[in-house]
Amino acid sequence: MPVLALVSAVLVITLEQFVQWKYGVAGIIGLLLLTIGIKAKSPGVSSAGAILLALLVARPAL
Repeated sequence: MPVLALVSAVLVITLEQFVQWKYGVAGIIGLLLLTIGIKAKSPGVSSAGAILLALLVARPAL
C-alpha cells in the first residue's frame, strides 16, 4: 500500500509541474478548480476548471 501511495503522489506532483511549466499560473488555477470541484462534488466549480484547461490547451489552435 505505501508503494501505491508513493507512486500516486509522484504522478500528481509530476502532472502539476508539467501543467505549471506548460500553461503557467492559469493552468494551475484550472487544475485546482477541477480538483476542488470533483472532491466537493460541485459540478459548477469542476466545469469552470475543465473549461479553463480546455481553453488553455486549445489556445494555439484558435
